[in-house]
Amino acid sequence: MNKLTHWTVPLDHPAFAGHFPGTPILPGVVLLDTALQAIADATGVALDCCEISSVKFLSPANPGDALDIQHTISDSGTIRFDIVAGTRKIASGSIVPRSPA
Repeated sequence: MNKLTHWTVPLDHPAFAGHFPGTPILPGVVLLDTALQAIADATGVALDCCEISSVKFLSPANPGDALDIQHTISDSGTIRFDIVAGTRKIASGSIVPRSPA
């Protein structure tokens, strides 16, 4: 299953006030939270039953950037995602189902 969600970084996002004045970039935790919520909304997967296996932040997300959050789900349930702004890759990572205790 390949899915795509579009999200534009708000020009007035509250995180920009302290990250960083004069040169605002979206904090990685905000970017990751947005991506995880988009994936959960698109798939119906309960992400509280998953764990983040890996994440790489490759380029900053700036105010007004139009982002594409792309994700695929493998047969094993692993969700692989990429966040891109045009041709620039912002972040990538994977989410895996948590093993039962």
